[in-house]
Amino acid sequence: MLARVWSAALVGIDAVKVGVEVDVAGGLPGIVVVGLPDAAVQESRERVKAALKNAGYAVPMRKIVINLTPADLRKEGPCFDLPIGIGILAASEQVNVELFEQTLFLGEVSLDGALRPVAGVLAIAAAAQRLGMQKLVIPKDNVREAAVVKGLQVYGFQTITEVTDFLNQPDRYSPFQLDSAEELVRVRFHELDLKDVKGQSHARRALEIAAAGGHNLIFVGPPGSGKTMLARRLPGILPHLDFEEALEVTQIHSVAGLLKDRGSLIGDRPFRSPHHSASGPSLVGGGSFPRPGEISLAHRGILFLDELTEFKRDVLEFLRQPLEDGQVTISRTRQSVSFPAKFTLVASTNPCPCGYFGDTIQPCTCSPRQREQYWAKLSGPLMDRIDLQVAVNRLKPEEITQQGSGEASAAVRQRVEVARQLAHQRFQDASLHCNAEMQSRHIRQWCRLDDSIRMLLENAIRKLGLSARATDRILKVARTIADLAGEEGLQTHHVAEAIQYRTIDRMQ
Repeated sequence: MLARVWSAALVGIDAVKVGVEVDVAGGLPGIVVVGLPDAAVQESRERVKAALKNAGYAVPMRKIVINLTPADLRKEGPCFDLPIGIGILAASEQVNVELFEQTLFLGEVSLDGALRPVAGVLAIAAAAQRLGMQKLVIPKDNVREAAVVKGLQVYGFQTITEVTDFLNQPDRYSPFQLDSAEELVRVRFHELDLKDVKGQSHARRALEIAAAGGHNLIFVGPPGSGKTMLARRLPGILPHLDFEEALEVTQIHSVAGLLKDRGSLIGDRPFRSPHHSASGPSLVGGGSFPRPGEISLAHRGILFLDELTEFKRDVLEFLRQPLEDGQVTISRTRQSVSFPAKFTLVASTNPCPCGYFGDTIQPCTCSPRQREQYWAKLSGPLMDRIDLQVAVNRLKPEEITQQGSGEASAAVRQRVEVARQLAHQRFQDASLHCNAEMQSRHIRQWCRLDDSIRMLLENAIRKLGLSARATDRILKVARTIADLAGEEGLQTHHVAEAIQYRTIDRMQ
């Protein structure tokens, strides 16, 4: 007998509907899996066979052929265990097949018949809803993750026996219900606060601008000046993710298998901080079956590169295209996969190899040649894409010993949220989320220049050698500064403040 069960395979952060066709016919007993399965799918033959026997079902002593369609799409992972098992039971007439056409099955099966969670369930649930499937049957540990998708009935079970009971008596079971809004609120928190930072008013101002406009930022200063401390407090002043953004971010982490609490949407913006020994593929993503890298895991959040000049130059060059396009495309022989990568780059570095160039207390021991080689790791095109370039100086003695605390993150976040709301109203017809995402046509529309601003910009271009891209980024920052001030049009002082953040383009 022939039976067909629906499942799904991941392609990037999307999913493709996969048919699991099972044919039980005459011939030597055995199970054959075709349709470009990987090793984990091939191994499912033995897992499913043992699980069905241990759960009390009869495995037909005949030839069983399992075809995974479409046949030209690579299938990977243990998520096909459950649909293969249910397909074998259906082909041997041990389970009711009435719900098969409207139901998608997914899950790993243990040898005792228990269902184990799998990665990427949120992406598959979203695809199932989009493809018109009515029901999704998955392991119980995945049910809260999938239930945030509206318009889809999600059923979670602990064993394959429970799944067959559901198929034979569906009226006895109800889909899992979840209040997605409550799930989003429940995970919103951040423990690092700006009030712990002493002094550094200039750097704190840059952090506020970066948060309000989504601008890339680099801190340059001697060791111990507070560069890393400042950067790690940026997430605390960012506005929380809205529901659509949280769904998108959670979907990426689900595909990567990094969703630690499978019952929660990610409500805080991601903060990823890879070590400077990270390779290019770990940063942008890759593998024979492409998976998201650090820049995609930082989508809608922060990618923090501490000690930027310690990263390999070729690794840093991987950042140029994602910073410009907001996505990264990974091409393989059989497929090309795109991952979203709209992140804010925050970096820190010393001004020279010894770390003390320009310091007022400790002299620099580096030669001009050493400093030139040190900064040569950062190409001009990469620095062009960093909007805010801030020098962080050593704290004064009286600042170190002061007893009072600085302004708290909550107060700064309120101003950031007001500025973001102004930008949201401005961009409601443009599909933009923040000022940093503006293109040339948007800059011409919302960053109009009068004669005094134009003259100021022309002088800055001549003196600093700014490129057209750097000039556009100055105007984006100026737009954010105006939003923080609650002003509709750009003023000369907004642009002047933005220009001062471009003075470390090439520090030697």
